[in-house]
Amino acid sequence: MIFKFMAFLAVVFLVYIVFFKKNREKNIKDKKYDEITDTMVECPKCKTYISKDDAILSNGKYFCSEECLK
Repeated sequence: MIFKFMAFLAVVFLVYIVFFKKNREKNIKDKKYDEITDTMVECPKCKTYISKDDAILSNGKYFCSEECLK
């Protein structure tokens, strides 16, 4: 009796994995691409790339630090 119950649980688990896991993985992949909205810009003085949100904007150019701005 207990063997039949364990076999039933194993079948239910396998059905869950086959039918629902793919849908969950697809949702996770879609969310990763939606969250990436950061743009990288190049500092004209030192040529390093920095996030546009963290950069310092001066005269239409993005600088990575106050030191490069001078």
